[in-house]
Amino acid sequence: MYCVNAGQTVEETLKKSRFIGVVSPCADEQEALFIIKGLHEAHPDASHIVFAYRILTPEGLVCRFFDAGEPSGTAGKPVFQHLQGKDLVNVVVAVIRYFGGVKLGAGGLTRAYVNVAKKAIEATEIVEYVVIERVKLTLDYNQLQQFEYQLKKLNGRIVDQQFSGQIALLAELPADNKSLLIEHYPQCDSVESH
Repeated sequence: MYCVNAGQTVEETLKKSRFIGVVSPCADEQEALFIIKGLHEAHPDASHIVFAYRILTPEGLVCRFFDAGEPSGTAGKPVFQHLQGKDLVNVVVAVIRYFGGVKLGAGGLTRAYVNVAKKAIEATEIVEYVVIERVKLTLDYNQLQQFEYQLKKLNGRIVDQQFSGQIALLAELPADNKSLLIEHYPQCDSVESH
């Protein structure tokens, strides 16, 4: 599985219609819907805003696509199939169309939407998807520096820390490295993975 490192936008004009392809990473379905809502707000005069997303959750893969009023199967589904073919997860791809007055036909529509989506995806960096695990633990103050050193070696980071008599930490790191952290800090409790 793969994901995108950053968002990207490309634009293309085909037979007077303007197509804008947008690719964005997203952590969950709520974020994907927030991104799509933002596109609707940014492009209130667009003829169509087609989208597709694939999001990995603890319950499995959540997949959605939407033709946005284009003939059924000519827009959202082909964009989704491209995401599926690239094995991309935690990504939303949208193609915004401003109709230019010239009809493209079903085949032309499909090609236009897929080509713009493909160009947007190719314009961003695709990386291997790594499952991130969150852990929580409590340390004495004199253990913090060594913990930070170990966590950095394992490509992890501290997400939250609460100071009182001891330090309560929330950290995240690649799931494959969690067992190495537990060797040094057996008090780690798993919180979630994403």
